[in-house]
Amino acid sequence: MKLDEYKTNSGEVILYQGKPDFEILEELALGTGDIWHSSFEQGFKNIFPELVYQTATFFWYLNDFENLEQCVSWRVNPYAFAVRKSTWDRLNGFDMEYKNPQLQAFDFGYNAVRNSGAVVLYVKDLFTTTDVQKINISARDRYTFFLKNFKLDHAIFMLYRQGFWKWKEWDAFFYAKRNFKKSKSKPIVKPKVLKPIEGNPKVSYIIPTMFRQEYTLQLLKDLNQQSYLPTQVVVVDATPISLRDENLYNQKAYSFELIVKWQESKGSCRARNEAIDLCTGDYIVFGDDDIRIPPNFIENHIRFLQTNKAGACNGLDIRADHQKQNLKDLDDKLQQLGDKRWIAGCSQMFSNANSCVKSDYVKQLVGNDVNFDGGYGEDSDFGMSLSKIGVAVLHNPFSVNLHLKPPTGGYRFWGTQAKIIGKKRKTQPWELDTPVKWITPVPSPTVMYGTVKHFTPQQVVEYKQKHFFLYLFKGPKVTFLYRLLRIPYKNIQFKKSLFYAKKLLALGKRTQ
Repeated sequence: MKLDEYKTNSGEVILYQGKPDFEILEELALGTGDIWHSSFEQGFKNIFPELVYQTATFFWYLNDFENLEQCVSWRVNPYAFAVRKSTWDRLNGFDMEYKNPQLQAFDFGYNAVRNSGAVVLYVKDLFTTTDVQKINISARDRYTFFLKNFKLDHAIFMLYRQGFWKWKEWDAFFYAKRNFKKSKSKPIVKPKVLKPIEGNPKVSYIIPTMFRQEYTLQLLKDLNQQSYLPTQVVVVDATPISLRDENLYNQKAYSFELIVKWQESKGSCRARNEAIDLCTGDYIVFGDDDIRIPPNFIENHIRFLQTNKAGACNGLDIRADHQKQNLKDLDDKLQQLGDKRWIAGCSQMFSNANSCVKSDYVKQLVGNDVNFDGGYGEDSDFGMSLSKIGVAVLHNPFSVNLHLKPPTGGYRFWGTQAKIIGKKRKTQPWELDTPVKWITPVPSPTVMYGTVKHFTPQQVVEYKQKHFFLYLFKGPKVTFLYRLLRIPYKNIQFKKSLFYAKKLLALGKRTQ
């Protein structure tokens, strides 16, 4: 494919197709992205919704975001886009095995975001053409995309959902299966070399904790050894009065301002929101109480965001084998990861154990959604909410933590009641005015809430279909009949989960 070249004022070569605004392109070349397009106005917005058959609702970028000047979107227009030459060469351009140029561009953009650590951005008015293209993706194209990118199971599931009684679907499936195989690996765009920190930005670090004062003190020691010290550390401690030791936190022992707030409300989301209200930094780092961090942890977060001109990032979270491991063990695990560690690009998750966000964006979201308290999914909700206001959330492989995961303590203490049924059960926050009695909702109602909050009703249906498909066919063959007989009960559990999720949705996002 022949692309035109443009050399920026900084000397970088940008390849392009179509007629971009070079003044805008100059600014973009200095920023976050690697690939840019304006395809929303050209008929490409939310095209190829069949991706839901593979990813269900576990991919932030399944749907394109609304009413934004700039945001992550992998749906590239093959006739109007720009790309760094280094990125184009590294990713080997379009896959010419596809006959359809539109699918070539979709495959390129999708894999750039999901597998190769590149950032693909929609930018309004970069390409001013508003010619709306006719998108023509045939059944054969669909199955070719699935067979080249995913396991066979996903293509079979698409066949089931699109209509296994349709000969056209079977013909397309067998055509793709005969002619194409899943790619073994995808090339990786190397992260940018980190630049020194510009200026003297202030950093606030948030630690919500409960029943884990020993681990919190260990983390505070790590923070005190940072090469770039936080300005303040805010600890919100929910340990009950009868079990806490208020004298453990010696504020004079640290080189930063230590603020300790004893939490009277319940929930980790509320704890973080109470901490956010006390933060004065330019950046806010979110951390769990049970992690260990090396001395360059905070420095690398700030350097990474400044180098990439990004607003938020999710660090590399490494799971410890047991809670007694230390930073030497972390080094050993990073050695074992090797080159697999070095992927940046668009993050597809967000972890409150290790993330850094410009405080302006945190304040714009007004903190965490407390509808998630008592359950799971608050991390992903916060990260996706950042994406929906136009923040490119990146994965930062330079800021690494060791996650100790002790067997007891933490905010999940309150959530353990969710597994109990009957009179002994204590009501969870998400139950609102309808306590659970004898049937436990599955999946977690807060996870379901995140699904109905961010995805369309039809995509929720596909999530349900995938949930049951995996339950029925992914377990041991010997227990298949048992699982089949339990489908009616599982359906009741799913409906109960959806019931609570919709009640939370009706309340809207809450921050207190």
